[in-house]
Amino acid sequence: MFSPEGPSLRELAVQALSSVERGYDLLAPKFDHTPFRTPDPVLDSVARALRRTGPFDAGLDLCCGTGAGVDVLARVCRESVTGVDFSAGMLDVARERVRPAGPRVDWVRADARALPFGPAFDLVVSFGAFGHFLPGELPGLFGQVRSVLRPGGRFAFPVVAPPRPGSLGYWMLLGFDMVMRVRNAVWRPPFVMYYRAFRLGEVREELERAGFRVELVALPEFGRRGDGSPRVRMVVARLPY
Repeated sequence: MFSPEGPSLRELAVQALSSVERGYDLLAPKFDHTPFRTPDPVLDSVARALRRTGPFDAGLDLCCGTGAGVDVLARVCRESVTGVDFSAGMLDVARERVRPAGPRVDWVRADARALPFGPAFDLVVSFGAFGHFLPGELPGLFGQVRSVLRPGGRFAFPVVAPPRPGSLGYWMLLGFDMVMRVRNAVWRPPFVMYYRAFRLGEVREELERAGFRVELVALPEFGRRGDGSPRVRMVVARLPY
């Protein structure tokens, strides 16, 4: 993260003391050189899994950032792909990236909690954005996704298995969440980013309440944990026809 291409510690501190939107505007030029960007192996694995159920006509990348998920959609959508994000800085970087010929790509600045679309999409994806939504916001968020999908449309996103309690990864995420809660208690505006707030069981229940049928698809490239459970899964939430 502190490589010459990535943000410095000072830059990260300034970003963390901003709002979520302003923080990402500042981070945007160096975002692709941070661990916050979804790794290419995860993106490629999701694209392969989606190819098995596609192709699709129109796709939407929810909270698209610099456009990594748009590249995934371009591999499985025939007509058009749209990236939506509320950070103008992230969208500026996304627009500057060179993409091969394929479906038409559009960029829209908007809040995922108030999407400016009708039911125009067959597939919605999202990568690494859900830590920015509090648990109480999930019903509204999933309702928005449902409203932009055509009948039979799918909402897909990868989920990494949480670290085991007591492991180094567990304590690192717990420590990060505690720091963010203290920061938000003493500093305004808040910066919502909680790695441990997006729990698969609760997410599945909220998706089903929103009218989706939910399937969990193991991404075999990442193997399994000691108990046999997949390390990475793709949640596929489908609307009825």
